[in-house]
Amino acid sequence: MNSNLLHVEIVQKRNSIAKKSFIVDAVKGFLSNYSSITPGVTIHNHEFEENPNLLEHVECISFCDTEQDSEVVGSEANFVYHVYTLDTFGVETDTMTDTASGEELSAADVWALPAEEFHGLWESLVFDSELKEDLLKFVETAFEFADLRVDPNVISWNRVVLLHGPPGTGKTSLCRALAQKLAIRLGDRFPRARLLEINAHGLFSKWFSESGKLVAKLFDRIREIVDDPKMLACVLVDEVESLAHARRAALAGLEPSDSIRAVNAILTQLDRLKRYPNALVLTTSNVTGAIDVAFVDRADIKRHVGPPSERAAYEILRGCCAELMARGVVAPREQLFALRVLEAARFADTEGSRASLRLWAAARAAATHSISGRALRRLPFLARALYSGARPPLLQFIEALHAALTSHLADASDLEKNDLPVET
Repeated sequence: MNSNLLHVEIVQKRNSIAKKSFIVDAVKGFLSNYSSITPGVTIHNHEFEENPNLLEHVECISFCDTEQDSEVVGSEANFVYHVYTLDTFGVETDTMTDTASGEELSAADVWALPAEEFHGLWESLVFDSELKEDLLKFVETAFEFADLRVDPNVISWNRVVLLHGPPGTGKTSLCRALAQKLAIRLGDRFPRARLLEINAHGLFSKWFSESGKLVAKLFDRIREIVDDPKMLACVLVDEVESLAHARRAALAGLEPSDSIRAVNAILTQLDRLKRYPNALVLTTSNVTGAIDVAFVDRADIKRHVGPPSERAAYEILRGCCAELMARGVVAPREQLFALRVLEAARFADTEGSRASLRLWAAARAAATHSISGRALRRLPFLARALYSGARPPLLQFIEALHAALTSHLADASDLEKNDLPVET
């Protein structure tokens, strides 16, 4: 693999009618001015003032690479260009009618990809392992095998992903971000892409009376999408453990036998999707031990997603602070060092590193108490709302973060004492 491979993702303005080849040539000319490029950096439109072509047609340029985290010499880089526009129409909800009650029920949320709502989501997610990188490799290999017509009777793969772990750790967000990233990376092969998000918990809590018909209608809709060979279809099933719950309840006589038929129907329909080389199934579960064994066996890759470690927590909080400084909520803008820089300096306490070290202390405290990623990302809001004034300097804001963390832990402890559910 080329260690200097860089994916260049270019967001084309919605009102631009320029051809992709024109935009790629303009970007190539622009990048020729750079002696080195850092993966993970995004160049925004206001930085194109001296390049009228980019100023008119491009929103931003991002450099992405799953294998590279240090600067790449521009003349030695192998660039792969992806030009795309963001869909701004938002989510479309597919509904169905329960004929027994007449109630209109949500069957699935559908996004056209790449979607504006998910722009930057992939880059914002931080995990301890190479989870994102492994998922991309898995999907790219699955599509490669389909392209090469590898015999599925000899080599088995289903294009099914299972992410499991406690609530608030970013499983659903990662599935959405992966679908968005694939729509961008595979844009030449699939000019159109959709994400269909199915809530399994809602499906089995309401639809037993008409479950067979409703499941059939739902997958008829999915097949309408995957019948288009130029359409990438990502089907996201949240709370897939609901399949196991429905099956056990039916076998125990606690639910109508219709429910187990609905579960089996969904498993059968998911099996049929693997016939389509343009379909990918993404699933999440909050209760690892409750996942249906029949479904687990269908998943090609199964990964646990837990609370952030101290390293991941630091990068999450560092990204939050950078965003608030960029928006003027925290002022003035100051530097927060990457963890590897602090480590290289052996965490020496200097005037320039003090804010970074205090943020590292907050990250370590959060990790010690297994704070979820969702709760961690909420702390900056609480710090600003409750513990700091308007436009605080960075170090003062980080002290407010510590106060917000202490308050969060106290609130969580009170909830546990009163036997109330709590998301740490």
